[in-house]
Amino acid sequence: MSDDDGPQVPIHCPECETTTRVPLSDLADRIEAHNESVHDGDDVAQVDPGVAEQFQNVLLEESGLLEDDA
Repeated sequence: MSDDDGPQVPIHCPECETTTRVPLSDLADRIEAHNESVHDGDDVAQVDPGVAEQFQNVLLEESGLLEDDA
């Protein structure tokens, strides 16, 4: 199984008005490469905000941080 067969994560760049799906394993490198080459290193492109929020919620639920101790 290659990286291309794994989960795909959308990267959104509001300045370029583009959204691209990349393998999860390449996510950080692809965001950094885009921002370096197109936006002089400014953090413009990022994981699609809606997906990032959903991922954060899953992590919080899985870690038990949202559970009441009462």
